[in-house]
Amino acid sequence: MKPILETDRDFICDIQAPCFQMLTPAEVELVSASKTQVLFRKGDNLTKQGAFASYVLFNMKGLAKQYLEGETSSRYNLRIIKPGEFIGLSAVFSRNTFNYSSVALTDCQVFLIEKETIAKVVKQNGMFAFTIIKRYCEQNADLFNTVQNLNYKQMNGRLADTLLYLDNLKGENAEIFQLLSRKDLAEFTGISTESAIKLLKNFEKDGLIGLDEKNIIIMNREALLQISKRG
Repeated sequence: MKPILETDRDFICDIQAPCFQMLTPAEVELVSASKTQVLFRKGDNLTKQGAFASYVLFNMKGLAKQYLEGETSSRYNLRIIKPGEFIGLSAVFSRNTFNYSSVALTDCQVFLIEKETIAKVVKQNGMFAFTIIKRYCEQNADLFNTVQNLNYKQMNGRLADTLLYLDNLKGENAEIFQLLSRKDLAEFTGISTESAIKLLKNFEKDGLIGLDEKNIIIMNREALLQISKRG
């Protein structure tokens, strides 16, 4: 993690994300005064599950992976964090610790914003509060869907879900599969790495996907959708 100063070439002068455009000039000044711009290198942890949270993160540039850590070394990947997304919003409204870990898949430019500032702006700006609530509810809905898939779908269905989810990100991030290891794919699916490799080879044999080293090409989307639906 490295602070980005105003004299640095990569410094982002303004908070240009749509959700901040609805702030009043005074609120923009408040947020700007309480934020620190930071560069997380690929592989750096943005948040650590259970660690004290004094700030909320806003991802301006780059991709990160959000995951849960078990009591042992097990992990479960929840989602890919894209530019324009908040990280650690729950620390503003509930507990003072991060509920999950996140790690940079690429170099990420991030704003660290004091959570008291976010809470103050939410209280006085209804439209900004609406945006925050909407984002929070969307993330919760995705989490419920993830839990449902884990409980009710078999391995084939869960891997199909993972491949389709990641492939949908290719439009903005063409190299998404190349940023992830087979272990990462297994942790998105909730299975062992060995099982993930075996299933990928079966999918390739059946003509559903093409494997080119780390890259994965969807060859038969409709068939994958049917596997996903059947679970």
